[in-house]
Amino acid sequence: MKGLQQYHFISGLPRSGSTLLAAILLQNPRFHAGMSSPVGTLFTSVLEQCSAGSEFGSVIDTPLRRRLLRGLFDSYYADQADKPVVFDTNRQWCSRLPALQDLFPKAKTIACVRNVAWVMDSLERLYRANPFENTKLFNDEVERNTVYSRCETLAQRNRLVGFAWTALKEAYYGENAESLLIVDYDLLSQAPERVLRLVYEFIGEPWFEHDFDNLVYDAPEFDQALGVSGLHRVKPKVALESRRTILPPDLFDKYAELSFWHDGSSSAANVIRMKSDAAIN
Repeated sequence: MKGLQQYHFISGLPRSGSTLLAAILLQNPRFHAGMSSPVGTLFTSVLEQCSAGSEFGSVIDTPLRRRLLRGLFDSYYADQADKPVVFDTNRQWCSRLPALQDLFPKAKTIACVRNVAWVMDSLERLYRANPFENTKLFNDEVERNTVYSRCETLAQRNRLVGFAWTALKEAYYGENAESLLIVDYDLLSQAPERVLRLVYEFIGEPWFEHDFDNLVYDAPEFDQALGVSGLHRVKPKVALESRRTILPPDLFDKYAELSFWHDGSSSAANVIRMKSDAAIN
């Protein structure tokens, strides 16, 4: 029934498997999942209009704000009322955990991560694969002129990679970290069933037998609007593909040092790690 859906969230770093994870989860007839939705942007816009300093901030109290924000999810996913479980994907959810835990106390957030150097490598490959398009990832020629300026731009704290990384770090060390599950792209690619079984355990859902050799997901219209063809295309078979980086060694080494989630000593977050050739929590 409408309004009784359980919401969970997919967040984390770009080019780290969030669309792949959604494509896998989408095979379960009880689940709805997909690429980044506009709900996160709507959430921010409504909160801005309801908060102090806005025209209506003084006449909208906190209980009403909660109803309005909760209503965004129920309205947006009304046509998925037959799906008991909905996964909404947006990189900003890691920076919204206090609000999400208040609105949806049983909700879990799955944060997809990857060595940041390989995130940059993946984005650079997409850029070079579209040499006759000025992608909207960059604002001007100064930002896009070389691999150094492109990586530096993406790493800024209000841009594609930098924002996602800082939001993830906030969530990882924050007071709601217990509701967070870190899923590494390499582990998901190498051992998809082992990782997915832990995801199901984390969200408290019964296991569903997935077909990891026949995935279907693409969003060519969305990618074309960004000027980055193939950004959300998922290959049919889940597999880790080895390759050499196209980044200069100094750039690769710089970003390879940013995987803070390898140190779990100061965080209550749940992290899927590889040990003895098995993915464990």
